[in-house]
Amino acid sequence: MVHLVRHSLSYVPHKDRKAVADGLKEVYQAVTAEEAERQLAQFDEEWAASYPVIARSWRQNWVRVVPMFSYPEEIRRAVYTTNTIESLNMTLRKVSKNRAQFPNDEAVFKLMYLALRNISKRWTMPIKNWSGAMNQFAILFDGRVPMGGLGSSSLTQNL
Repeated sequence: MVHLVRHSLSYVPHKDRKAVADGLKEVYQAVTAEEAERQLAQFDEEWAASYPVIARSWRQNWVRVVPMFSYPEEIRRAVYTTNTIESLNMTLRKVSKNRAQFPNDEAVFKLMYLALRNISKRWTMPIKNWSGAMNQFAILFDGRVPMGGLGSSSLTQNL
């Protein structure tokens, strides 16, 4: 969501940014996908003449947006941005990119485990709304969420 909103706002001059951002917020904070579609149509009516690219971009990416509405609000608030995931993936790529090959699968798992253990030491800021999201994850994915949550120590213990 964050990347789609930022992309959208890149087409908007400063004087209209707040109003356009508020209109987009109505879309992605809608309770259901149907309500979000109505909000997008309303946004399109209001802003299409000035910024036709924005609603078109949201419609082209709608299949990526709609799954968010199947999750409770607590989860949606915690995962609006993928920065944490992107940072983790970038760090893991850095660790593995200089190795052309591994002697076996165990070597790969060991490298990733050690990298995750080192990465988790840097995780000092809690994710906003994480406790509410974890509660919903535990309900939705019963038996798949480790007891004790996904803090840095339990993440590496469960690998």
